[in-house]
Amino acid sequence: MKEVVQLTEGWNLGYEGSALPAQVPGCVHTDLLAAGAIEDPFLGLNERDAAWVGRRAWTYSRGIESSETSAERYERTDLVFEGLDTAAVITLGGRELGRTRNMHRTYRFDVTGLDGDLNVEFASAYDEANRVRTMIGDRPNVYPEPFQYIRKMACSFGWDWGPTLVTAGIWRPVRLERWSTARLAEVRPVVTVVDGTGRVEVRVDIERSERGAGRPLEIHGSVGGVEATAEVDGDQAVLTLEVPDAALWWPRGYGEQPLYELEVTLGEAGGGPLDSWHRRIGFRTVEIDRSADELGTGFTLVVNGVRIFARGVNWIPDDVFPSRITPERYRTRLSQAVDANVDLVRIWGGGIYEDRAFYDICDELGLMVWQDFLFACAAYPEEQPLRGEVEAEARDNVVRLMPHPSLILWNGNNENLWGFRDWDWEPALDGDSWGEGYYLGVLPRVVAELDPTRPYTAGSPWSGSWDHHPNDPAHGTYHSWEVWNRQDYAEYRENVPRFVSEFGWQGPPALATLRRALPGERLAPDSPGMLHHQKAEDGNGKLHRGVARHFPLPEDDFDRWHYLTQLVQARAVAAGIEHWRSHWPVCAGTVVWQLNDCWPVSSWAAIDGDGRLKPLHHELRRVYADRLLTLHPGADGPTVAVINQAAEPWEASVTLRRMRADGTVVAEGVVDVVVGARSVHRHAVPREMVPDATSGKEFLVADEGDLRALHFPVTDKDFAYPAPDYDVTVASVTGSDDGSLDVVVTARTLVRDLLLQPDRLGPAATCDTGPRTLLPGERLRLKVRGAEETGANAVRAALFSVGPA
Repeated sequence: MKEVVQLTEGWNLGYEGSALPAQVPGCVHTDLLAAGAIEDPFLGLNERDAAWVGRRAWTYSRGIESSETSAERYERTDLVFEGLDTAAVITLGGRELGRTRNMHRTYRFDVTGLDGDLNVEFASAYDEANRVRTMIGDRPNVYPEPFQYIRKMACSFGWDWGPTLVTAGIWRPVRLERWSTARLAEVRPVVTVVDGTGRVEVRVDIERSERGAGRPLEIHGSVGGVEATAEVDGDQAVLTLEVPDAALWWPRGYGEQPLYELEVTLGEAGGGPLDSWHRRIGFRTVEIDRSADELGTGFTLVVNGVRIFARGVNWIPDDVFPSRITPERYRTRLSQAVDANVDLVRIWGGGIYEDRAFYDICDELGLMVWQDFLFACAAYPEEQPLRGEVEAEARDNVVRLMPHPSLILWNGNNENLWGFRDWDWEPALDGDSWGEGYYLGVLPRVVAELDPTRPYTAGSPWSGSWDHHPNDPAHGTYHSWEVWNRQDYAEYRENVPRFVSEFGWQGPPALATLRRALPGERLAPDSPGMLHHQKAEDGNGKLHRGVARHFPLPEDDFDRWHYLTQLVQARAVAAGIEHWRSHWPVCAGTVVWQLNDCWPVSSWAAIDGDGRLKPLHHELRRVYADRLLTLHPGADGPTVAVINQAAEPWEASVTLRRMRADGTVVAEGVVDVVVGARSVHRHAVPREMVPDATSGKEFLVADEGDLRALHFPVTDKDFAYPAPDYDVTVASVTGSDDGSLDVVVTARTLVRDLLLQPDRLGPAATCDTGPRTLLPGERLRLKVRGAEETGANAVRAALFSVGPA
């Protein structure tokens, strides 16, 4: 049987004529940080001081003993690197084993009988990228960095939310594999369901040793209590397993997530096992309905025959140093997505193909995964040496990820088809290749060959063909960025795209995150550290304009600025989702940019770089819930939308109240509706309930059980809010000594968007509730955990709301 030895110990990193201890998996930056050779680049302005790291060569080394590669017990010993970042020369005992130029591939070298010093010499990613650029010519991109010339995590070169920390290193595990006769080189389970029977067609490629040539081999497989055996024909085998009455895997909210253990064993005919492979699989069907209709071209996910409104988030690498991301960290972050009622995670094309643990957890949690191939915001050359790398990378990762039932879509690229048409690339290219051959040729061909049960789309956004503009909201997927860049968030209501795969609004991270990242700095929107940790073009300008459309922009009051920018972020994203969800099934999904951050920064994320929840996360939990009540302004008056994504009908009784700012009720009524499963009901608000927009003092409230929607016909700065007045009581949770508090707020006046910022009570403190609006006399209970400051005055100081101070 094959033997595996992990090579995690004994590595050194050459530095300034000496050797530093190196962690493998890891990267140069983390090793230098551990040795005290650089300061933490996440803090203050230290990122600038670490720029040199990415511009020089580095060497990792360790010894390999002859006993580790001897052919006495095993015929072959292979050295396997699951990830090398990026351009490297590998030598053992002075003999060159190979050269690599792709961070996203696995590499295998025969080292049988070799020993001595194992060296992995990494060139600067800049040098490699510039070498390729010199060979094949310039191509346009959206950032002044050469990321499209090297198959490496693009955002390590910086992005409009990320630092420029260009890594190098052995970023994924490395091991020795010892084997004899033959090994499993590739296992591809093609999983389908037909009339309730789960079918697994296991396609296997075999590598043989010299002595194994011609020997009779067989494959044995088992899943769900079903077993089968097949002979190996040459170096390939196909094994079919059929599971009667297979339990279906469903996205969360639609059913359970049963997972089956699939075991595959390679052995000699009549002999013992030589190699084995196992994964968890799930039985389900998935397709995209891209049918044309009178409105354009749809884009609706269909899982097990059920049409789904996707409640999604975009995912970026959770750390700019991805080797630091543990399975526990993946589980925390993905559980936070589940807590926000998310059911789809799109892995964005400027990052990485994530670790197996990511997809395993999504399988368990019922999170659908939309996987981009790794192309983003640039024209990518199609000449060698890149073309061969692209196909090899695609094949490697399609095979690696296809067992996961959570993976429901392959996507060719992020914004490159759009960029070609709208970002002045076409004249600059003047006929040069730019990636179209990948997205419309190589990648769909690879997916169709290797993973034929999953749909592929050429890009995001993409209208389905060049017959329409690539970012046409009426056709296929759509990115809505004009609103954040130039407009008020109310403009989200001006169109109904078929599927919104990117949109978002910025907000700063939690105060505790800023204090940790910017130690000693007097925080202000334009303080040096705040500006350095704002990477978007005119980011603060857009933040300020977004606030100023609704509120007086605070001057010399950072706490107020911080509250309002976070609040506007939450309101903006909620406005888009509420509107688009109310137009299901025309609009079939929203994918918010973005769930997470890779360092402490002002960004579009719902969870900041230290893992703290922004108010946006709480709003996502509300607007992505199965049942949602919303109010929408319109030319003929407001409309109430009752949105039911649950599997059961909803008998809703909606109470409408037209109110004044002082809390008096002008008019009141009830609208009773029955909303079918996975349906939406829209109802015009009766004219007598419509608030008087000219008064600046009236608003509309809609309530159904615990659900509430609000409509203010004028902006906040034009509304006559009373000074917010409320009582606060604080009680420690009985039997708790971990800073657990029950906070009760009782409103004496209208209190709009009351928010408790828990990290002001301690860096580890959390609160279960985001912004909430209280009417006079209403009471709100907040659960706080992990507080260090527990007094009523401290709690009151952590509370913010709209209105005059």
